[in-house]
Amino acid sequence: MTIDAPAKVNLTLRVLGRRPDGFHDIETLMAPLDLADRLEVELKDSPGIEFSCSDPSLPVDGSNLVCKAVGAFAAATGREFGVRTHLEKRIPHGAGLGGGSSDAAAVLKALNELLGVGLSVEELEKIAASIGSDVAFFIRGVPAICRGRGERVEPVEGVPSAEILLVKPPFPVSTAWAYGAWAAAEKSLETFPAMLGSIAMVNDLESPVFSKHLQLPVLKRWLATQPGVCAAMMSGSGSTVFAVLEGVAEDVGERVRKEFGERFSVWRCRIAY
Repeated sequence: MTIDAPAKVNLTLRVLGRRPDGFHDIETLMAPLDLADRLEVELKDSPGIEFSCSDPSLPVDGSNLVCKAVGAFAAATGREFGVRTHLEKRIPHGAGLGGGSSDAAAVLKALNELLGVGLSVEELEKIAASIGSDVAFFIRGVPAICRGRGERVEPVEGVPSAEILLVKPPFPVSTAWAYGAWAAAEKSLETFPAMLGSIAMVNDLESPVFSKHLQLPVLKRWLATQPGVCAAMMSGSGSTVFAVLEGVAEDVGERVRKEFGERFSVWRCRIAY
C-alpha cells in the first residue's frame, strides 16, 4: 500500500521542565499539514526489512525511525513478517516539521492494515510512544495538544485550516541540542504573542535557538511584517520558520528568496485534517 505521512507545525510549544528520564515535559498544540512524505509498504515472503529512501543523506539502517517502527510493531504484536518499504522524502529533516516521526507512524498504520492485526488507535499510539516523542501525534493526524514528552495526545477542535508558508534555512537544528540549550537559556515571555484565532502562538525554544542561529529571528521579524502575513513563528526546535497567511499573499515565497537567497527553501501548504 501507499500511505502519506504529513508534516506538522507547532502552533504553541511550552517547555515545563526537565524530567528524571532526561526528556522534557512539554505542552504543545500541533497541527498536521498537507505537505507529506510518501511511503510504499509491501509484505515480502522472507523475514526482515528492506528499506530505501529517495534522499541519499538519510540513513537506511536500523537507526532510521521507519526501521525502528517495523521492529516496534513486530515486538508489540509478536508477529514475524518481512516488509519492503520505500520512502519518497518531501519533508525536510532537521526542520522541526516532524517528518521522521510521521514516517514511523505511517508505517505502523500500514502494517496494522496489511497484516490484519486490528490494533486500536490507542494501541497504535502506545507503540508509537515507544519509538519517539512526536510519533503518537501522527497516528490520528488531527490537531492535538500533546503533553508529557509529547506522547500524551488529546485531539482538539477549532483549529482553523489556515494557509501556511514554510521557510527552511540551509541548516538543520538538533532537537536534543535545542532542549539542552533551553535549560541554560534566559527565559523570556512574549507579552504580546501573535494570535491565530484564540491561539496564542508562543514557542519556548525560540530563545535558545535564536541565540545561536541569528538568521532565524531576522527571518521571523521580516516575515511578520510582510503583507498577507498575520503571524510568524519557529516550528518545534527549528530550523523552519512558518508564516500564517491571509488575504493576498501570492508572492511572499518569492520575496523570501529575493531577501534571503535561493538556499532558503520555501513550501506553501495548509493545515489539513
